[in-house]
Amino acid sequence: MFERYAIFYTAPAGAFADAGSAWLGWDSAAGQAVPHPDVGLELSQVTATPRRYGFHATLKAPFRPAVGLDEAALIRAVDAFAQATAPVVLDGLAVQVERGFVALRPVGDEATLRNFAGACVRNLDHLRAPLTEVDIARRRKAPLTARQDAQMLEWGYPYIFADFHFHMTLSGPLGAAQAGPVIAAAQDFFAPVLTQPFTVDAVTLLGERNGRFHQLHRATLSGSNSA
Repeated sequence: MFERYAIFYTAPAGAFADAGSAWLGWDSAAGQAVPHPDVGLELSQVTATPRRYGFHATLKAPFRPAVGLDEAALIRAVDAFAQATAPVVLDGLAVQVERGFVALRPVGDEATLRNFAGACVRNLDHLRAPLTEVDIARRRKAPLTARQDAQMLEWGYPYIFADFHFHMTLSGPLGAAQAGPVIAAAQDFFAPVLTQPFTVDAVTLLGERNGRFHQLHRATLSGSNSA
């Protein structure tokens, strides 16, 4: 039914999730397109690249499931991880430029968040099938460091551990002149729904169908210890 799966952070139902879905034009929880707000930008163009994923932060990048694992097995593994892992509290989120695109990024120290994301990569790696040669070649089209290339080969994704940057993407790649108006519009649009502190409270399993990601199961982080 789904070509690939992924494990993301997605916002709980409410104003923040609704704002992110509207900005991107895709509600991954409902599995449907939604109208863009009028913010003085052509958001359909600005958000064309991230729209397919929905409003999210990547924890375990899209993967094909390992042989013998069905969707129920993926859900059980995500639940087990969530039940053993505590929520992560951040000072807040702010609109920033991340690797050439506009995103919501954490404010303050990210060490606990980085440890949490690394635990997600390690503890759930048994869910994914190995990368194919096509996958590896596609990843290597981006300029990877030696460490990132090794991480990609071992863990399926290059931007993990010390290279991990939590981000909720709001645009495709932008030049410096293009980014300014997008940052200003996003700051105004998201200001009413950005809480301080901000809590990463769950991990979500999503499935990709026809090029769009759909939320399948959101598991609340309920452990007493940090990852």
